[in-house]
Amino acid sequence: MQSQTRKLTYHVATTLDGYIAREDDSFDCFVFEGDHATEYMATLRHDYDTVLMGRRTYDVGLKFKVTDPYPYLETFVVSRSMKEAPNPRVKLISDDVVGAVRALKAKEGKGIYLAGGGALAAQLFAAGLVDEVLVKLNPRLLGSGIPLVSRLDRHLELALRSTKVYQNGVVLLRYDVQR
Repeated sequence: MQSQTRKLTYHVATTLDGYIAREDDSFDCFVFEGDHATEYMATLRHDYDTVLMGRRTYDVGLKFKVTDPYPYLETFVVSRSMKEAPNPRVKLISDDVVGAVRALKAKEGKGIYLAGGGALAAQLFAAGLVDEVLVKLNPRLLGSGIPLVSRLDRHLELALRSTKVYQNGVVLLRYDVQR
């Protein structure tokens, strides 16, 4: 019997103009209080057992001496330059990112949370590995920053599965990636 692959979800906050962080990687532009934040934390524990992020996303926590930002999730950081993780629980993926993510998806378990960033997301979209996009659309405009997804070689079709509007103006959009 062939096992079913785990779902890889790009679960990300963005501004209305499509930025996941400022140009300096800061993300103070997002709404952090309210029901959506509480639900986000519950979703992390309920829906996922693995988190995958790029080096720049991981570095945001390192600036504050946070070496294991998701201690309740198996953590993977994609980096070509980092030779050793500053925390023994954090595993590095330095080459064959696509193969490593395919292997993660083939393992038994809950979903995989793609925490960022835009370049890693683009690489995984191009490889057909992202199954779902969960966007926390924040009522902000930045004008510049790190895009939700960096360059794609083709457009991707998404099918809207659900929406939820919070009183603070955040809108949660859930899409399935169409193959």
